[in-house]
Amino acid sequence: MTRAHDSGPGPGDRHGPGAGTAAEEAAVLARIRDGDGTAFRELIDRHVGSLLAVARRMLKVDGDAEDIVQEALVRVWHNAGTLELGPGGLRPWLRRVVTNLCLDHLRRHRLTSVVADVPETPEPPEQGRGLEEADLAKRVEAALSALPERQRVALTLFHYEGLSQIEVGEALGISDEAVESLLARARRSLKAALKDEWRQLLPDGE
Repeated sequence: MTRAHDSGPGPGDRHGPGAGTAAEEAAVLARIRDGDGTAFRELIDRHVGSLLAVARRMLKVDGDAEDIVQEALVRVWHNAGTLELGPGGLRPWLRRVVTNLCLDHLRRHRLTSVVADVPETPEPPEQGRGLEEADLAKRVEAALSALPERQRVALTLFHYEGLSQIEVGEALGISDEAVESLLARARRSLKAALKDEWRQLLPDGE
C-alpha cells in the first residue's frame, strides 16, 4: 500500500487553501476512487498552489512546472484506492512526488543554465529600487542554478518553501544529517558566489 506519511503540516504548507485533515482527505480520496470528478477538482484546488510553488522554484520554467504538477495529480487519480494517509494528510506525499519528478526532469534535461531574462516592461519614474531588486533576483537565480541539483533542491525546500529539515529529508528520501550536509555545502557555495548580497537572502544567523 502506498503510504503518504508525515508528522504533521509543516511551515511550507502556507500556499493555497488549507489541505484539510487526514480524515477529510481520506474521504475525498474515497470519492476519487469511485470516479468522482468533483472530488478530484476539490483536491486540485487544495494543493495545486503549493505544488506549483515548489515545482517552479526547482525548475524555473512555468510550463515544465505545470506539467510536473499535473502528472503528480494524475497519480492521485490512479492511486486513490491505495494511498494511506498519515497525520499530515495528502500534501507530504504529493510534495515528495513533485520533488522526485522535478529531480528526474533535471537529470534528463541537465538544466544548469540561468532562467531567461525577465521580459522588458515600461518602468515608471523612481523605480531604481525595483530595478536593483530585480538585478539581485537574477544574480540569486544564477547562483542557485550553479549549485548541484540536490543542494539546490534542499535549499529551495528549506529556505523558500519553509519545510523543516526532517520534511526536506522525507521529500528527498535521505536522512536529516544528509540534509544538513547538503544545506551547509549549498550555503557555502552561495556565500562565495554572492558575497555582499548574502545577508539579504537568508535570515540572520544562517
